[in-house]
Amino acid sequence: MTVKITKIEDLKKVDVSKLVEESEAEGYRFLRRLVDQYEDGSNTFNKTGEVLYGVWDHHDQLIAIGGLNRDPYSDKEGIGRLRRFYISTSARRQGIGTKLLQQILKDAQGHFRELVVRTDSSVADAFYRANGFSGDLGLPDATHGIVLEQEHRKKAE
Repeated sequence: MTVKITKIEDLKKVDVSKLVEESEAEGYRFLRRLVDQYEDGSNTFNKTGEVLYGVWDHHDQLIAIGGLNRDPYSDKEGIGRLRRFYISTSARRQGIGTKLLQQILKDAQGHFRELVVRTDSSVADAFYRANGFSGDLGLPDATHGIVLEQEHRKKAE
């Protein structure tokens, strides 16, 4: 499937309603929170290093979304959090999530030392582990993490 990954500069100009409906039908509320927090200004992905991406298919339908924030649950410097990461059911198992994650990880370089994410889904657990994340971090607000800076890792060894 040919897709286009694009930075979302203004979520209010993007129709995310189908993804929100689909995610809610699966029992996930985080895309509704994405829209609500964007509208109330509490999270607009506009701080240094933050980004929000959408993935569109060849029919210009939004089929995936995912963002990166400074981790609001950590007081440590250089920790980013993968946020609001969702792939439409019709687009799963086609490498789209991996491409979106790779783009976010690329953007995170230079801004963050480490990225964390929280999930309670076994499918998401397998996805993050397959993409280099460690699980079982022992943190109350994160289930998976990945160290980004190669130089930082080499100095620690």
